[in-house]
Amino acid sequence: MDDNVGTGGHVPVMLERVLELLAPALAGPAPVVVDANLGLGGHSEALLAAHPALHLIGIDRDPFAIEFSTRRLSPYADRTTLVHASSGDLAEVLDQAGRPVIDGALFDLGVSSPQLDEAERGFAYSYDAPLDMRMDTSQELTAERVVNTYSAGELARILRDYGEERFAQRVAGLIIRERAKEAITSTKRLADIVRDAIPAATRRTGGNPAKRTFQALRIEVNAELSALEAALPAALDALTLGGRVVVLSYHSLEDRLTKQALTARTKDTGPPGLPVPLPAHQPRFRLLTRGAELPSDEELARNPRAASARLRAAERIRVDD
Repeated sequence: MDDNVGTGGHVPVMLERVLELLAPALAGPAPVVVDANLGLGGHSEALLAAHPALHLIGIDRDPFAIEFSTRRLSPYADRTTLVHASSGDLAEVLDQAGRPVIDGALFDLGVSSPQLDEAERGFAYSYDAPLDMRMDTSQELTAERVVNTYSAGELARILRDYGEERFAQRVAGLIIRERAKEAITSTKRLADIVRDAIPAATRRTGGNPAKRTFQALRIEVNAELSALEAALPAALDALTLGGRVVVLSYHSLEDRLTKQALTARTKDTGPPGLPVPLPAHQPRFRLLTRGAELPSDEELARNPRAASARLRAAERIRVDD
């Protein structure tokens, strides 16, 4: 959900492609789409403008995102339902909204620019700020609590699995030693500890060495992957015949989960070698993208934060009897 906010306005990632992919599913008389990661509402605003009969359900766990998007989408207030919740609660949100069947779903994953750019949120290693990293500021778990209370083994697992950090054991070990001297409460101190734990030869390449650790902590604090694991299948289950889902991922873990979820729904699960395919085992979905699509060079020039974006999409082609 890497959005730019400033004098140039909000720049939603791969907007034209998102609109193009979702359009066929939203051509009916009263389509419903869920934006599972509302953010600053850029994609949602464009969808509402393009489809005058559309009802949009927007979900976000960040109260600022809900507040901002409520203002931004006020011209379409009679066609929007905005909910402060985790995307992992998507099934419950649709049920409570009385919209169990939908025509489209959009997932714009990751972290938004206000979260990155507001130092006090503690997401970025480029600012000295309290270690927070909560998308939902009402929750109790913070990055500071993770760093100062998790065991060495738990920290190493998070850094390895969520940050794909080669030196997870070294970083975790140094965190444990440093927090024994004094609690680690600032982004700068944590970034310095990570830098000291990474071998000098490795530090000279690949950008800021704290990037992977900060990503891992953010994913842990906000349960991002478990939310996606719950939300994407729920959205696929809710799609009507001809309904479409579009997913924008920003790191390999999100993209891998997305690929696995979509691939599982597009396979024939019947025994191999049957002369006649069994209807019960036929795919319910078809892929709309060949692999993961990347942003164009033109978009990257306009919106550098789109560089890590990967887009996948699928369409429901069968419904269960």
